[in-house]
Formats: sequence, structure tokens, C-alpha cells
Amino acid sequence: MKYKILATEGRAKRAHMETVHGSIETPVFMNVGTVAAIKGAVSTDDLKEIGTQVELSNTYHLHVRPGDRERSGDELIRAFGGLHRFMHWDRPILTDSGGFQVFSLAGLRKIREEGVTFHSHIDGRKIFMGPEESITIQSNLGSTIAMAFDECPPSLAEWSYIEKSVARTTRWLRRCKEKIAELNGREDTVNREQLLFGINQGGILEDVRIAHADEISAMDCDGYAVGGLAVGESAEEMYRILDAVVPHLPKEKPTYLMGVGTPVNILEGVERGVDFFDCVYPSRNGRHGHVYTNQGKLNLFNRKYELDSRPIEEGCGCPACRSYSRAYIRHLLKAGEMLGMRLCVLHNLYFYNTMMYEIRESIEQGRFAEYKKKKMEGMEAKA
Repeated sequence: MKYKILATEGRAKRAHMETVHGSIETPVFMNVGTVAAIKGAVSTDDLKEIGTQVELSNTYHLHVRPGDRERSGDELIRAFGGLHRFMHWDRPILTDSGGFQVFSLAGLRKIREEGVTFHSHIDGRKIFMGPEESITIQSNLGSTIAMAFDECPPSLAEWSYIEKSVARTTRWLRRCKEKIAELNGREDTVNREQLLFGINQGGILEDVRIAHADEISAMDCDGYAVGGLAVGESAEEMYRILDAVVPHLPKEKPTYLMGVGTPVNILEGVERGVDFFDCVYPSRNGRHGHVYTNQGKLNLFNRKYELDSRPIEEGCGCPACRSYSRAYIRHLLKAGEMLGMRLCVLHNLYFYNTMMYEIRESIEQGRFAEYKKKKMEGMEAKA
């Protein structure tokens, strides 16, 4: 991996990153394809058309399916030649570690030092995943960037619990590093140049977060993520943690804010030095007829769009806006036609990807603060 900062404005940074699967221009929004597909019938060819640089898939979900009790999903994908070949995508892929499912499937799991025991949300069967298992699954998938296995503690958990959880996450990171080094050294590994990002945790406790950031920074990972945010705390608390933590992560390596977020969250994150973002909002909102514009968010189910001949946004170059009216897309949504959801998802992802391009350009030109102010003022308007 080569990561080079091309321009800065305050703490905001514009960088170029080279990987075995192609280059990444940051700041970047990773389009979320949890089970190797963007929800809303969006193909990998569509992703290229709308300017997607990085696709993100989920380790836990691709372990439980495809496949069955005889062969796990990741083993099936490995036999196919890896996730890139399986889903017909030749650009970078980041796989999360399954650590978030430790948080989100709290009713279906048990945590101990060795790892986590899950009950599959698909068929109830017992699954064990620790650092070695998570890295092995991600190695089978052959992703460009693998995430370390961690626990995402509830942001409002007791200090004593968070401190113990973070210490365990640090120990798990050491085991992840050892395992990925072993697997990358094997001749039959799908991607022998797989990168590993460590994850900072600590809830909304600045002292725990900072101490953890200092500790994992010394472990020389390929990049670093800030996890465990946007899970119940306020936006102001999230920004406070970023202000405290990001300066303690290596500036010369990529920084990733996991699971965030809204366009405003992203602008605030970029201002604080974050490179990578991901979130299900654009696809999830699109499937419910909620679309982003530079003049605020629209709900296309509203009756006022019944005879609206305009595109979702004037001047937008996405596949939906090039050809279809708000009225037609509303009709499709009301009729339950998949095409309506697909067009809304394509528009939203295009909006996010275009915003990231504009952010990169504004940092290069030394006008990010101006761009951010104008973008936020427009998006907070009532469309």
C-alpha cells in the first residue's frame, strides 16, 4: 500500500492511496453491499457508472450465506476465486470484521476472551468467531482491506465495562496481525497483499479513546478506524470524540470513521481529518423514496410530486435524473415496482459519490471551509 497526502486544509486531508486492486482517492464514501450486493437491485456495472471507488461487504453475513452447514459462505467464495470474481468487481473492497455484529446481535451472542459465540440470525446454528476466524473469513473473501476483529461496546455503557472491552479489543488486534501475516505468507491465499486496519474503541470516554488510539498506533497497522460511534450518542458527542481521537492516530495513514453517516456527518468528519466513510443511509433511504438533493431531502411519496415533471434534482447526472421525472418515480414507488427503489438508490449513491469528489476538489483548491458552509446551508433548506 502507498498512501500519500496531496493537500490539506486545517485538519482536512486529500490523499491518494494505491492498493493491489487499484487506487483510492480520499476522502471517499464506500458504497455498502452487505452481502456482496447493494440493496435496491444495483449492479457492479451501475456502481462504476455512478463513480463508486470502494465497495464494502460484511464478514459475518458472507460467512453465514451463501453456503450451508457443510460449507460456509466464505469457503464457497474462496473456491470461486474470491469476492472480486464472485461479484464481478475489479476495484477495492473493504470487509468489516463481524465485530459490529457483537453489538447489533447482542441477544444472539456471548463474548469471552477467545472470541464470540453467535447464533445465526438465518437458521439459529451456533457460530464461533474470534480474531483468527474473522481474519480467515476475510482472507477467504480476498478483500483489499480487512478490518480487525473488535467489540463495539454500547456508547453509554459503564466506564468499567468499556475499559475491559477496549483492552480485549487491543489483545484481539495483536492476534489479527499475527493471523493476517501468516495467511498473507501462504501461496494459496486469495489476496496475499490484504491490508489490515485497526479499530479504536472507547465509547464516548475521551481518556479511554485517546489511550487506546496511542496504543494501537504503535502497532503499525495499514490504517486505522474509529468505531463505536453513531450507535446512540448525539452528533455533538461524536464530533467531540473525533476532535480528541483523530490527532492521536497516524496522520500518514488512512483514517476511517465506521458507519457514518449523513452528508452533514461526513462534512464534519472530513474537517476533522477522516478519509473513509460508509453508511447504509443512501441505499436504505432510497428504498423508502427519500432522496438527497442540494436543497434538502425529498420524500417522493408526497402527493405534491404527483404531477412534478422535474428530475429529482436539476443538473444531476445520475441515471434517474437523466431520464425520469419525480412524478414517474413516485408512481413506481406507489405501485411497489422495484425500478422506483432502484432509481432512488442510484440517485442517492451518485449524490454521495459526487459530494466526495467535490470535497476532494475543494481541499485541493483550499476552499473546503467555504464548500462545507455552502453545502450544509443548502441541505438544511426545505426543498
